[in-house]
Amino acid sequence: MPSLRVSAITPSYNQGRFIGRTIDSVLSQGIDGLEYVVMDGGSTDETVAVLESYAGRLRYVSERDKGQPDAVNKGIAATSGEVIAWLNSDDVYFPGALKAVLEVFEKNPEVDVVYGDGDHIDVNDAFIEPYPVEPYDLERFKTRCIICQPAAFFRRRAVARLGALDLRWQYTLDYEFWLRLAKGGAVFAYLPRKLAGSRFYPQTKTSGARLKVHAEINDMLAHTFGSVPDRWLCNYAHALVREKWKVGEGSLVSTPALAAASLGASFRWNRGVSPALARTVASWLTRGLVRPGEGL
Repeated sequence: MPSLRVSAITPSYNQGRFIGRTIDSVLSQGIDGLEYVVMDGGSTDETVAVLESYAGRLRYVSERDKGQPDAVNKGIAATSGEVIAWLNSDDVYFPGALKAVLEVFEKNPEVDVVYGDGDHIDVNDAFIEPYPVEPYDLERFKTRCIICQPAAFFRRRAVARLGALDLRWQYTLDYEFWLRLAKGGAVFAYLPRKLAGSRFYPQTKTSGARLKVHAEINDMLAHTFGSVPDRWLCNYAHALVREKWKVGEGSLVSTPALAAASLGASFRWNRGVSPALARTVASWLTRGLVRPGEGL
């Protein structure tokens, strides 16, 4: 069977301190015929100078865009490989990742998405913790994001059939994309091998906007499936109570506030309260202090 061609796409904006490590991790994969494009959103830091230092080894465009999903979509449109590798400008591939993924695709022509394990890494590439990846199960996937974005790869045919990234989602662009592919019947395969490092630090887009992230997750799930799982409603409630209402964990009003926020979120997104959520909230109120993630 002839080898599949890989198109690697890196969306970028003002990540000059990391992007060289990202690029090196791609180019060092040793993949014949690798097509690599960096779609930069008009960075004002050292990013363009770094990109120019790789002249002849990749292509890049630096111009204003409509955000990360727009940059990825432009990269998809500018490339032609059968397999698409999307790696953000502060993340890295681990050695041998692309070869391992291609083996799965070549041996399983019915598979549309291959994803593996990943680690959260810090600004110095040091290990923080493993990303909570799980074997594929759609119902489980609706309640938690079990795919580490830099450790996921997809065939171009899936985009042709089910669409590229949706520009309305700036925080949940990858989660929505995977769920939309799954809803559309795409075949997922889990590869139990560490493939990538997802950088985690205070300046990342999601880490400093937890309440906005959870609100967008709920908006996206309601749009995609018509309702939001109780787990995500409660996660939003935790963020609301801590970040907006400023109720400290362990205070006397913490549990009643969380209960009220969870019920309010359910009415906001689901126009009602499920029996399971009603039981969960009742158990919180009878047992006292609730910590994030408990009872969900």
